[in-house]
Amino acid sequence: MPNVGSFEASLERSNEIKADLAIHPEKYTMLTGDRPTGRLHLGHYFGTIRERVRLQNMGVATRVLIADYQVITDRDTTANIQDNVYNMVMDYLACGIDPAKTPIYVHSAIPACNQLLLPFLSLVTEAELQRNPTVKAEMEASGHALTGLLLTYPIHQACDILFCKGNVVPVGKDQLPHIEITRTVARRFNERFGARVFPEPDALISDAIEIPGLDGRKMSKSYGNAISLSMTAEETAKRIRKSQTDGERRITFDKERRPGVSALLTTAALCTGRSEVEIAEEIGDAGAGALKAYVTQSVNDFLAPIRERRHQFENDLAYVKDVLHEGNRVMNEVANATLDEVRAAMGMVY
Repeated sequence: MPNVGSFEASLERSNEIKADLAIHPEKYTMLTGDRPTGRLHLGHYFGTIRERVRLQNMGVATRVLIADYQVITDRDTTANIQDNVYNMVMDYLACGIDPAKTPIYVHSAIPACNQLLLPFLSLVTEAELQRNPTVKAEMEASGHALTGLLLTYPIHQACDILFCKGNVVPVGKDQLPHIEITRTVARRFNERFGARVFPEPDALISDAIEIPGLDGRKMSKSYGNAISLSMTAEETAKRIRKSQTDGERRITFDKERRPGVSALLTTAALCTGRSEVEIAEEIGDAGAGALKAYVTQSVNDFLAPIRERRHQFENDLAYVKDVLHEGNRVMNEVANATLDEVRAAMGMVY
């Protein structure tokens, strides 16, 4: 029997939920989202967006948050944030997020959600916040002093999940501590104020592989190794041509010894549904040029329908804004109702 709170226990529970989702999708509310720090890329698509669309279409109540406030946890500027938000909405729509089923909304437009931060902070200790590995990692990466916003980042995420009564959150293994502290906040609130206002959400642990960038490292906007969903076919071809391989002519899949070549093979495999080894054997001694040509064709063929839909939204910014305004309206109603419950439970109705 796995220890409660262990990765094994979380995985076991996640697998139980995945089995139940197909039978009872209506039992679940899923919260997921992204920070608008730049363009979404293939890593986002295969890592999270594809699964969001699948769950949405199964009938799970899905909520997609654009976490604009969270940008300033580790950045000193909000330059280009509005443009990033609108482009993110275009990407979501192009990939299959349906605003009739899934509200898309922004953090800063839901004041009642952010008001939950004050009572939630009273439920955790400074030591519990300091222990969160994401807080430690972000602080080290930024090189800044620990700000109040970064320290309380896990509680902001708890607000995001709990205001809409989210009971499943798709995450990778490294994000499990965020779910644990959210469960703790929900449990302590319910116990302290004697009302079952919040569910204790479960992690839906992703089985997606880490998506490599064109240099073999994790695909990331900050590394400049990503293929953005908004790139043209020509821009994609140029980025793939510039990717680093090695001096060996024969193409083989070996992540440790040949990270650049292997990253290209994985990118092609994801876009075609074939295996890396199969593609490598087909290219054989044709060399890096043939590999890059194959990857370019695979990526551009895969992204063609997404790009075609995206062009429609690029030419209709009014519709993009309407989607966001409607998502904000719907989620404000949800947040206000939850805040009313919180006030009632705390005896703060005047």
